[in-house]
Amino acid sequence: MAEEKQTKTFSAPVAHDYEVILEPVITEKSMALLQNGNKVTVKVLSSANKIEIKESFQRLYKVEVENVHVINQISKSKSRGGRYQGHVSGYKKAIITLKEGNAVDLFKE
Repeated sequence: MAEEKQTKTFSAPVAHDYEVILEPVITEKSMALLQNGNKVTVKVLSSANKIEIKESFQRLYKVEVENVHVINQISKSKSRGGRYQGHVSGYKKAIITLKEGNAVDLFKE
């Protein structure tokens, strides 16, 4: 007898999931992680914890998550030509490792 693959079903996303996962982080490093390590980098709600992030990501993208790392990106002061002061606001980001065989397309329209 042939073995049947079991597919995991995910519940429908709720409004809170869209509040937790804000947007993908698009940098050279995050793109390298996506291609080589099957890891997705996203900005998340500053009060979200790892469990919330994992469950929200699974419901939104219908993929299985293996691991979640959370980093607080600190805000930085910037100056333009020594005259104009400004800052880049801080945020919380998560690096989400997907299980083998899962993939996410961040650029679909």
